[in-house]
This record gives sequence, C-alpha cells and structure tokens, in this order.
Amino acid sequence: MAAKRKSKKRPGESAASPPPKSRPGSQSGPQSQRRSRARRPLPPPPTLQEELLSMGRGAARSLQQAFLALVVIGLLAGAGFGAWSLRPTPAYSAEELTVGSPFDVTFRAQNDNPWFAMVNPKFTCVVAEVRASGMPPAAVEATDVRFPAGAAAATLAPGEAATFRCPFRSLIGHPINDDPAIAQRAEIYFRSEYDVELFRSFRLGDNSTHFVLSTRFLPPRWVRKP
Repeated sequence: MAAKRKSKKRPGESAASPPPKSRPGSQSGPQSQRRSRARRPLPPPPTLQEELLSMGRGAARSLQQAFLALVVIGLLAGAGFGAWSLRPTPAYSAEELTVGSPFDVTFRAQNDNPWFAMVNPKFTCVVAEVRASGMPPAAVEATDVRFPAGAAAATLAPGEAATFRCPFRSLIGHPINDDPAIAQRAEIYFRSEYDVELFRSFRLGDNSTHFVLSTRFLPPRWVRKP
C-alpha cells in the first residue's frame, strides 16, 4: 500500500484557506442595497399644522422681499425728486410800462437757484387766451434777449437775470390803439428751455405761471394771475 506523500511546506508559506461560505440571506452588493432601500418605510405625510406653518413662512419671506423692494424704490424716487427740485427755474417779472402798448413791455427772467447756472436759455412767449376773442393759444419766440454785462455767453449764473421782449402784436394782429383793451382780457405765460451747468446731456424745460395785466397799478403792470 503506497504511502501518501505529504506536501512539504516551505518556510514562510501557508496553505491558502478556502473562502468563507456566505450564509443564506446575508448577500451583499448592489442588489442587496436596492432591496434594503426598497424595504425602508416612507415618511409620514405632513400634518395640517406643518403645512400651515410652511405656508406661513413662505408668505413671510415674500412679504419681506416685497417690503425691501418698496423701500429701495422709495429711496430712488426720493433721490430723484430731490435732484429734480434742486434744478434751476427762472422767476419772471415785468418792468413798469411808462409809455406805449402793454405788449411792448420788457420782461425779466432771473435765476433764483443758489447753486446751478442756466446755460443757453431760450425764452418763448405764449398767449394762453384772450377772453371773448376766440383766439386759440399761440406762441412766439422772445426777442431782444439781453444777458448781464460781463457774464459768460448765454449763461445766467445764480442770482443773475436776463431781459427780453415779446412780439405779441404779431400774433394778435390788431391796431395798436386796441392794445390796452385786449391786454386786459389776455393771459400770457413764458416757456423756457435751458441746460444745467453740470449736466448738459439733456435740456430742461419750464412753464411759468400765467400773467394778467393788472390795472391796480399806475401805470398798469403784468402780474401773476391770482
């Protein structure tokens, strides 16, 4: 009977042990992970109180964002209104009429703004109405415009004034003897266009209040309509 040969092991070598057998039901891997995920119970649906709380938080965030937007819009509008209110506007007055027609009087436009100058001003005279005449509103460019002596060309610095005349007779077209009666029934105003000294990219415009011929003064004078 032949003797079985025993395998000799070299020093430092060990017999490879067989891989451990996996127990049934203890499988690992992607398939088992998917099964474990599928077995997880679904979270319970939110209660009515939780839904109301979530809706309340969302509404509060929306209201907060709307409030912040309104605050920003208000600040921008306030800054724009403040800048617009600081713009220079001319103040008009009429010199006393000593002789001639009330329409031949010299008018005065003064820059009352203490900070900004009016550059390249253009004045237009407008007849708003002549009562009981049926005349429609009409406008004519001012003539004989004169700026202060020594001032920059076509510039009204703060506190300076320019003078001009209005050729209203060319609009109304009547004999000069009828001027006093027509002037007492007329309403006029002035339209101006000008640049601001620091912002010349666009022109500003302004319409004055209406003026009427007041006979309470001697001689009569054009004053602001009360």
